[in-house]
Amino acid sequence: MLRASLLSVTCALFALPALARENYAILIGANQYLNLEERWWLKGPGNDVDLVATYLTTEAPVPFAASNVVVLSDARPGATPPTLAAIRASFADLTAKVQPGDFVYLHFSGHGTQAPALDPATEVDGLDELFLPVDIGPWSDVAGEVENALVDDEIGAMIDGLRARGADVWAVFDSCHSGTVTRAVSSGEEEVRTRQLDPSVLGIGSAEMEAVATRSIGDSRDGAEAPFDAGTEDGDFVAFFAAQTNEVTPEKNLPKGKPGRKPQGVFTYTLMETLAEYPGATYGQIAQEVLRKYSVKNLARSTPLFEGDLDAVVFGGEGGGRVQQWQAEASETGLAIPAGLLHGLSEGEIMAVMATAADASENALGYVELTTVETFSATGEAVEKDGKALPSDLPKALYLRKIGNGVDFGLTVALPEAGTAPADALLAAQDMLQTEAGPRIAFVGAGEEADLRLAVIPDSPRPDAIWVLPGTGLAEDLATTPSVSTADKDAPALAAAMGDTLTTMAKALNLLKLGAAVGAGTLDVEVQMLTRTPEDRTLKPLAFAPVPTLMPDDEVHVVARNNMDQPVDVNVLYVSADYAVSHWFSGRLQPGDALKKGLFKISADVLGQERMVVVITPPGRKARSKT
Repeated sequence: MLRASLLSVTCALFALPALARENYAILIGANQYLNLEERWWLKGPGNDVDLVATYLTTEAPVPFAASNVVVLSDARPGATPPTLAAIRASFADLTAKVQPGDFVYLHFSGHGTQAPALDPATEVDGLDELFLPVDIGPWSDVAGEVENALVDDEIGAMIDGLRARGADVWAVFDSCHSGTVTRAVSSGEEEVRTRQLDPSVLGIGSAEMEAVATRSIGDSRDGAEAPFDAGTEDGDFVAFFAAQTNEVTPEKNLPKGKPGRKPQGVFTYTLMETLAEYPGATYGQIAQEVLRKYSVKNLARSTPLFEGDLDAVVFGGEGGGRVQQWQAEASETGLAIPAGLLHGLSEGEIMAVMATAADASENALGYVELTTVETFSATGEAVEKDGKALPSDLPKALYLRKIGNGVDFGLTVALPEAGTAPADALLAAQDMLQTEAGPRIAFVGAGEEADLRLAVIPDSPRPDAIWVLPGTGLAEDLATTPSVSTADKDAPALAAAMGDTLTTMAKALNLLKLGAAVGAGTLDVEVQMLTRTPEDRTLKPLAFAPVPTLMPDDEVHVVARNNMDQPVDVNVLYVSADYAVSHWFSGRLQPGDALKKGLFKISADVLGQERMVVVITPPGRKARSKT
């Protein structure tokens, strides 16, 4: 009897359903550092975590219950401020709660910095990367640490604690950990700040930093060091970083051109925008699209860093394509959809009204024009297009489909602020400059929103020059920043030189915009980039994400295989760090053919962000590109 009872219990246990996976999040947004001067406070981290929390609980491809999303923010009423104790307690609570198979999303928005490592053997550059809670204190020479700082090793240990419980973890860090000196040009609204706190602000002397500055960091081609490390535990781990350890990341008012826009981390907003458009993508695809947006929109000079299993689908969800249609509901003001600015929609855009999600676009019932577009929602009114009007008798279930992917080839450039000799010289030549630049380049005042910003930097190596900065106005590595001298030019020569610089940049940026708009398409053609070094002549794959690092004399090769039953034309375009566009290869692949071609060798003349565009075109068809 006892044996039979045990057997029946065992059978009953095997018949129980598996525990459902739970999704959790800890979102940290540190704004006001009360122990620091107010000029070092931030404005965007609170808005970052609000945006992320809304996305997770309403838009994410896997469900996040609001009760499972912990928000530590000193900018949200009723939320717990992100002190060091609060962060530690939240991680401890979650670690005790998670079960094998659960998913955890972590988001850190706030200041970062560097300090001499407590254990130099754990850091290849001798520096600890720090995330700064709001109760940060000064550096202690006695203890050799920053009071209440969250050190990279501790973050790694807390993440490992979650993974040891069997949870998969995705951590996003929108902070920077660089000691790089960054010049910020005033935009008139003081809307741009960097999430970088110079170590000296915390009382870390230059002697302490210089003592470790000469340490070798090895060969940069081996991959940039991640600011925070996590060991090898049971659960999977992916990490996204807004900038590499020698870079800074900005926050600015976003979304661009929208009244009432808020300070946001550029990386956080771009990431959420990409997730909203591609909810079923892999981490690698999201990373590549974020990098594409950085290039196309000229968002920042920093290069985000991505680590972990980038082939997995984000949030551990199901894979899928880009979302370009949404179920609509009738409202008093028209048809409403749960998609908006974050999904790439804009006011005035025309969308097709579809009876089912599977109908072809040419079978649209009619069209609507978007009249209001918010972050997560939009409303459209019926309009006539191509002679087709939306009927009054509509089925209950409708979809609004994005039918256009228009490319804005215009470029807005903010003029330099008057009051210096170089700026006044350019402003005096403004009419000639407009003629040289052409109608697609629009010039606005120094404090207005723009894609590029012209500025004078008196303490730069070229104080007489006009520098061409990204829209943030942040001048980081001046060695790779375009500039035009003024002292050796009269007005016509200055206008011609600046016009040529801007039109060259516009051509390169518009090429990248076109590549982003066309996308990879559906052609079954494998394309792979390879590289080899003078020391190692073996060709090795060159991944698109994270961004690969190349050194002078490294070679780049392309391999393409046509798996279709029709020929395709392959063209390879190269956009160098100085925005010059070169045509490196043109050829036709017949069905089943493979191409293996050495393209070029990296030179030491211009170093910086280099881009490649591969255009694949069926004869007589529109192009598909990969950037």
